[in-house]
Amino acid sequence: MSFTRTRALIVLAVLAALAIAGVAVALVRDTQGDAAAQGCPAGATTVNVKLPEHSDQVKLRILNGTRTTGRAEQVSEEFKNRGFQMQRPADSRSKVAKVAVIKFGPKTVGAAQWIRAYFLGEGVAQYEATRTTDVIDIVVGDQYKQLATTTEVNQSLAQLSDPKLPPGTCAA
Repeated sequence: MSFTRTRALIVLAVLAALAIAGVAVALVRDTQGDAAAQGCPAGATTVNVKLPEHSDQVKLRILNGTRTTGRAEQVSEEFKNRGFQMQRPADSRSKVAKVAVIKFGPKTVGAAQWIRAYFLGEGVAQYEATRTTDVIDIVVGDQYKQLATTTEVNQSLAQLSDPKLPPGTCAA
């Protein structure tokens, strides 16, 4: 073997040794190695921020927050026609001046974001940490006109972006 070829092999061996040493140092000094294993901070509630794949995975109950009779039944029928699982509609104890109030718990944070898109992001999200059910309550208000179309829902979802973690929670 010629001297040039021997010198090239030595240089490659030294470079490989340096690369292996660099990787070893990086792994040893890594401070994020246990970040995923730490989980939620003490006292934090785990929430489901995943958006549902299909509407039949979401349970809704519509409450009439207006003085208009039958509003909850009308909105409930619209959601049912879009494939959502519907609970029996009812009247709300409180009246709502806005488009809607969307009440949800830890199990439905992602689904509530999707439902907000049906109101073009104008529905007020109201997280209730003590809620144990997977049903989302929607209190329809005076400013409600109609649900968004599929295209409008998709555009609204893009504008709303990913669901935000409520205070005192962490993603499941």
